[in-house]
Amino acid sequence: MIGASGGLGAALVDELRARGHAVDALSRRTDGIDLTDEASLRDAARSLADRTYDRIVLATGVLTVAGTAPETTFKRLDPDIMARAFAVNTTGPAMVLKHFAPLLPRKCPAVFACLSARVGSIGDNRLGGWMSYRASKAALNQVVRCAAIEFARTHKQARIVALHPGTVPSELSTPYARDRFTATPAEAASQLLEVMSGLEPADTGGFFAYDGSPIEW
Repeated sequence: MIGASGGLGAALVDELRARGHAVDALSRRTDGIDLTDEASLRDAARSLADRTYDRIVLATGVLTVAGTAPETTFKRLDPDIMARAFAVNTTGPAMVLKHFAPLLPRKCPAVFACLSARVGSIGDNRLGGWMSYRASKAALNQVVRCAAIEFARTHKQARIVALHPGTVPSELSTPYARDRFTATPAEAASQLLEVMSGLEPADTGGFFAYDGSPIEW
């Protein structure tokens, strides 16, 4: 688990352990992993190089940057804020895939899941706004798709997917959710693990909601 100190990440760790799974819980707070510092990701992966994992979950992301609310108009776009959103939501996960996906077993079923968001769907976008968040999550989805295609050549039973956890209470989401939460962190964790457990090799490269339904790109 990468991003284990966040609300949903911690809930996923708790649920996995409650189901009897051994979990390596990595986070910036406890392990110094920084998605904007590739060296920290490389070193963490190297420290685990003698192991393989049947499930790797990246439970990270940023909605607001430096206290700046999601943009509601192009007049508010700031290139620095946008770049920082991409650094955490897109470039960082790409580096995690680069260094951690090789830890998946080559000949056994395995899942690598990145938490994305429905607002990253281009086809589902009806409202506009939130440009930095939407665009960085859409780019993450493309990174996941590319990784799935590449690793399918060597890890034929791997399922590399993007998952939408729903609207879950957190310090960052609560001000924008308007109380339209779909689940508590514990409930969302259980839902996501059920989705992961039901994935087939043909699902690799897909984008799925917390109820298992596919989301259009």
